[in-house]
Amino acid sequence: MHTTPDETPRTLPRRTFLGGVGVAVLGAATAGGASAYARTTSPSSSLSGAAIPAADMDPLDLLKRMLSFDTQNHGTGGKTRPHAEMLQAVWERAGVPVEIIETPQPDNVHLIARIPGNGTEEPLLILGHSDVVPVEEENWDVDPFAGEVVDGEIYGRGALDMKGANSAMISALLRHVDEGAQFDRDIIVLTDCDEEAGDYGSGWLAENHWDKIDAGSVLTEGGWFLAQSDKTTPMLITATRQDNVYFNLDLVAQGTATHSSKPMPDDSAVVTVSRAISALGAWEAEVHLTEVTREYFQAVADATSDRNFAKAIRLLLKARSQRSRDRAARLVVKLSDYPYLHRALLRTTHAFVIQEAGYKENVIPSEATTRVNCRGIPGGEKPREFVAAVRELLRDRDVEVKVIGADGESEEETLARLDETWATPPADLDTDLWRALSDASETTYEDTPFAPALFEAGTSLGPWREKGVPGYGVYPYVLSNEQLIGMHGNNERIFVEALAQGSDYMYEVFAAFRSKG
Repeated sequence: MHTTPDETPRTLPRRTFLGGVGVAVLGAATAGGASAYARTTSPSSSLSGAAIPAADMDPLDLLKRMLSFDTQNHGTGGKTRPHAEMLQAVWERAGVPVEIIETPQPDNVHLIARIPGNGTEEPLLILGHSDVVPVEEENWDVDPFAGEVVDGEIYGRGALDMKGANSAMISALLRHVDEGAQFDRDIIVLTDCDEEAGDYGSGWLAENHWDKIDAGSVLTEGGWFLAQSDKTTPMLITATRQDNVYFNLDLVAQGTATHSSKPMPDDSAVVTVSRAISALGAWEAEVHLTEVTREYFQAVADATSDRNFAKAIRLLLKARSQRSRDRAARLVVKLSDYPYLHRALLRTTHAFVIQEAGYKENVIPSEATTRVNCRGIPGGEKPREFVAAVRELLRDRDVEVKVIGADGESEEETLARLDETWATPPADLDTDLWRALSDASETTYEDTPFAPALFEAGTSLGPWREKGVPGYGVYPYVLSNEQLIGMHGNNERIFVEALAQGSDYMYEVFAAFRSKG
């Protein structure tokens, strides 16, 4: 296993990753180092009148720099200032106005760059978080903060989620700035903190600095670029228009606290909650299809080269009874090259994430708790319906199923709030940003279908959605299932070639907003 490719990547057909300029760019970057980014056109002046360094327009070089900053968020924010200062320098070299927004937490900051347009249209905001989830460093094959390239993949915490997307978008914008482009609107690039957790994320920013992030549309993380079974040929390009509903449950068991030398198996909180976990772990919620997910799965069926997989999807979409729908869904998941993604788009999911019990090895604890993180489908099964189903399943298991809400919030208040989120409509598709995402897909990934989708996870889009601002999401690189599993996991990575083509895609998206005059 080598850490740096020593040969120029092979030339691939247009429909497989790179074509045209992308191959020349990537070949220079990998053969001569990331800073040797090759330009095929002569750069013109930037906003400052000076040529932008080629390395700043190279998505691989820029991503390596982003990954080198440890911005882990352990639940109360991260240290994002050094990362923000690096990007601030990138924007300043391009002559783009940029500022760091301090939060009450030291060194946990937002960064806002604003490329001025001619004001014909409302601003476009690019939303990308700088914080990342923690790493289990001992389980990585490489240093998670070194940005190593191994066999054509760049590894690092945040490579997929979402420093890779930030790199693709920023490098693409800088290419336009370098060409002297003027946009028909201001383009705001917000690199926010506390997306993964914390008190000072986009909600805090909206409350305190809305004038700086007020926009007519928003683009953030979300849509997956899926591959055929060979893991590299683009199969379907998606952009998300809706996020899942996030909520938590606690399973709580009580028992007798006593000396560990005399265990009481029939009165053990740990044993009781473990049995409840086993029962819930073997159970799945019912399948619920919505207008958004039906359109998505129809697009997958039309795009896949796997006839059996396509047939299974069509059976799912035609099913008239719940039993038939659930049975067809099991076959869809079994045949999918992205089984965990597609399972998550079919039903409310539940994941066991945190366990708490005991405080001393010679004391049997009186209580054991397991946190269950749940993701519901807007317009599908309501969170309150899912909670009722879980309680019915565990009614004889001697555990309490608690709905976890905000501080001071009753269960009914929490469920009512979740009802509102569940009822939030998907973003409108009749917008110039949506058309730009679709048209760029056709230009960059020829003969590959484009479709709207549901994001199985969550984003920072809340403040804009509350004001009726349309927001969409993309991770602009073709991914394999193994790479998708690395999101929030070990050995997070993306294809270097896919990143380069993703930056080309974003260039085409932003080209739609260049002033025609």
